[in-house]
Amino acid sequence: MPVWLQEHSWRQSLTAVYLSLPLRGARATAANIFCSEQYLKVSIPPFLFEAVLYAPIDDTNSTAKIGNGNIFFTLYKKEPAMWDSLTLANADKEKLQHLRENAVLKAQEKAKEETEAKKITKQENKKYALEATMKLEEAERKRIEDLKEKERQKVTKELELWKNQQKDGDKYKSIQTKEELHQEIEPLKERKKEKMNKTRIPNEASSKTRLKSTRGCHGSCSIFSQDLKEEQLPAPRAAATIKVNFTPRVFPTALRESRVAEEEEWLHKQAEARRIINSDLSELKDLKEEEKNPDWLKEKGNKMFAMGDYLGAVNAYNLAVRLNNKLPLLYLNRAACHLKLRNLHKAIEDSSKALELLTPPVPDNENARVKAHVRRGTAFCQLELYTEGLQDYEAALKIDPKNKIIEKDAEKIRQLIQGTMQSS
Repeated sequence: MPVWLQEHSWRQSLTAVYLSLPLRGARATAANIFCSEQYLKVSIPPFLFEAVLYAPIDDTNSTAKIGNGNIFFTLYKKEPAMWDSLTLANADKEKLQHLRENAVLKAQEKAKEETEAKKITKQENKKYALEATMKLEEAERKRIEDLKEKERQKVTKELELWKNQQKDGDKYKSIQTKEELHQEIEPLKERKKEKMNKTRIPNEASSKTRLKSTRGCHGSCSIFSQDLKEEQLPAPRAAATIKVNFTPRVFPTALRESRVAEEEEWLHKQAEARRIINSDLSELKDLKEEEKNPDWLKEKGNKMFAMGDYLGAVNAYNLAVRLNNKLPLLYLNRAACHLKLRNLHKAIEDSSKALELLTPPVPDNENARVKAHVRRGTAFCQLELYTEGLQDYEAALKIDPKNKIIEKDAEKIRQLIQGTMQSS
C-alpha cells in the first residue's frame, strides 16, 4: 500500500502557483514526476502524491526542481486568476478517474508526437548529411578530374615538344649528312677532272668538233656539260627480301632419304580408312553423334585404359572396330587391353592384325610397328612360346636398334630358350 503525502505548502500569484512538497528522506528523479494540464502526480515508492488541480496549467513551461529534500513546482496558469484552493474540491470519484485517464492519454499522445517529431528530425538530419556527403564527393571527383585533365594537357605538351625536337634533330642530321656527302663528292670530282685533262689529246679535228658543239648549244651549255653528266653518282640499290619456299613434307625425313611411293601409299590408306564407316550396323540408330566417330571412341578407350578399366576400354575399341576396321591403332590398343586381361590369344590376334594394316613400313608408323611386335612377343612369351616371342622382339629391335629396354628383354628371352634347350 502506498503512503499518501499529505504535507505540502503552496502559494500563488495571478499567473503562477508555487508548490513545495517534502520528500521525507526519499530520493526523487524526473521519472518520478508526472504532470499534465490539470493532473499532478509524484510517485516515490512507498510515497505517493496526487492532485487534480483547480484549473488548467501550462504543463509545457511549468518546472519542477528537486533539492534540499523537497520538490519545488512552479506551475504557470493558463488563465490569470486567483484559485480558491490547490485542488478541485467536491469532485466525485468518477470525475477524478476521468480526469486521470484523460491526462494519461494526452501524455501518451504528446509522447507519440514528440517521438514522431524526433524521427522526422532524424530523417531530415540524415538526408542533409547524405546530401552534404554527396556534394563533398562530387567536389572531390571534380577536383580529381581537373587534376587528370591538367596532367593530360601537360603530358600532351611534353609529347608535342619531344616530337618537334625529334623533327629538328632529323632535319639537322639530314643536313649534316648532305654536307658530308658533298665534302666527299667534291674531291672525287676534282680528281676526275684532273684525270680527264691529262688523258685529253689536243688535235684540230677534236677542237673543231668541240667548237661546233659549242656553237650549237644555247644558254649555259659548255664543253664540260657531258663530263658533268658523267660525274653524277648513281642512286644506291634498293633493299629487298628474297623468300625461299620449301616443299611441304608430312614425314620428317629428307626427300632424298625417303621412299616417296611407299609414303604416299601409306597416307592414302590412312585417309581411305578414316573415310570408311560401316553404316550397316543396326546399333548406329541408338548412338549419339560423337559415338559414331571411331576417333572419339579410341580416345574414350584410351582414358578408360589409363584409369584401369580395361574391360570398358575393350568395349569402346570393339565398337570403334565395328565402325571402321581399317585403323591399325584400334587393334594395337585393344591388344594392350587383352594383355592386361590375360586374353593372350586375342592379344596375338589383334597385334597381328595391326601389323597387317601397318603397311607399307614408313617412318610415320615405326613406333606403332615396334609396339605391335613387342605386345605380340610378350603374349607369346607368356604362353611359353619363347621362339616366336624372340622373333617379334628381334623384329622390334631391328626397327628401333637404340631401344635398350627391348634389347634387354630379347636377351632374357634368349637365355630362357637356352635354359629350356639344356634342360631337355
